[in-house]
Amino acid sequence: MWFKLLISLYDSGLEDPTRSGLQLIAYLDDIVVEYIQYARLVDSLYSSSTLSLDFDSAATTPERSAAHTPEPSTPQPDGVYNVPQSYVMVLGGLGYIGSHTTLELLQEGYNVLVVDDLSNSFEEVLSRITQLATIHWQAKGKKMPALQFAKMDYRTTAMHQLLSDYTAAGSSISGVIHFAAFKSVSESIAHPLAYYRNNVSGLIDLLILLEEFDIKNFVFSSSATVYGAKSNLGKPLRERDLVHFDEMVQNDDGVVETNLNGALGLTCPYGRTKYFAEAILADLAKASPSMRITALRYFNPVGCHSTGILREDPRQKPTNLFPVVASVVQGKQQQLEVFGSDWDTRDGTAVRDFIHVVDLAKGHIAAVRAASSPERHDAFRTYNLGTGNGMTVAEVIASFEAAAKRTVPAVRGPRREGDVGSCVAATDRAESELGWRATRTVDDCARDCWTALTLNQQ
Repeated sequence: MWFKLLISLYDSGLEDPTRSGLQLIAYLDDIVVEYIQYARLVDSLYSSSTLSLDFDSAATTPERSAAHTPEPSTPQPDGVYNVPQSYVMVLGGLGYIGSHTTLELLQEGYNVLVVDDLSNSFEEVLSRITQLATIHWQAKGKKMPALQFAKMDYRTTAMHQLLSDYTAAGSSISGVIHFAAFKSVSESIAHPLAYYRNNVSGLIDLLILLEEFDIKNFVFSSSATVYGAKSNLGKPLRERDLVHFDEMVQNDDGVVETNLNGALGLTCPYGRTKYFAEAILADLAKASPSMRITALRYFNPVGCHSTGILREDPRQKPTNLFPVVASVVQGKQQQLEVFGSDWDTRDGTAVRDFIHVVDLAKGHIAAVRAASSPERHDAFRTYNLGTGNGMTVAEVIASFEAAAKRTVPAVRGPRREGDVGSCVAATDRAESELGWRATRTVDDCARDCWTALTLNQQ
């Protein structure tokens, strides 16, 4: 399998007209080095020392139905994790964005505790993360940081026991990144109560638990959907376009005015859960000034790890653009339905700010690091994570077609309920305060996804 992937990467390197001769030599050299590293690791992949703890989940929702019952994990002997260390806890850490963030944390030297109920992910992802992190640290001649896994629903009482065990062992949770919310716009319209229960009620219980254990560094996965109707104004969205307390700002004409709090024109229950969650976090931060809460407003994550080993692989029906395109290319779907062809955009399809998931993951590391800095004084702060560049859905499909060298059969259908025509980020705040910006292009996203699809077909 690895040999076939090597040949595939070799061919794509030769065919890339943007590479100079020296760049091509360096590219091929990197491939050979990576292949050798993978070969050395293949025998040890499944003998990883990664800890896996299994906890029963008491929660049942439409998203956790019998059709999606997670396979059991194998608990390790008690006491394996009783080594006093500091961890970043990642809720939903085996999902699409969560897994890439877990890998980036490990590569940055953080010990990571992943909590995931596997309702929309697979435990196999843990081995993939371990593999890639091990390669990274072996290249530096060092051992990778600790990666531990607890299978549980973050809303159950087992979470209290987990934190108690870590505290008793002398370990600490230095920060929490929350990826465990439900995230489908259409599904939230069909099952609003499930979304409010998990995304809002679950968050409240989690925050009460974190207060009990004095955990103050909290990074929340928010969404550009909180901007609501402001997305359609044709301007890049700024963080101040949605605030939770009135504030004085200087407008574009240089006039100081009051920026009123509140959202306008939220289009779906999913977006409302994210807005409510942010409001709750802002209220908590105001009452507890020592908190360091960061809400990251995502735009449209796409792509995957450049090796294709770590990728978007949901247990449930995929709804994001690239997995659906991949399903069409694989023949699992006859054609791609593009929702909306009459938007006020250059080709009629919706404009989105598509950000590579690795860039997005790096934004979380920047947020964790900034929240721990003595220079951070705000108890609650919001940041856009996007590229600042809008592309239409049709343009993104064309990018995938170029990477795959084949046509993606597509049909343009009616607009989807809850959608907006344009949504692009202003990224100045993240660049200036977090020292972060996106560096990868949609072409990179398409190329990486095609690598993953090719690998998956071996």
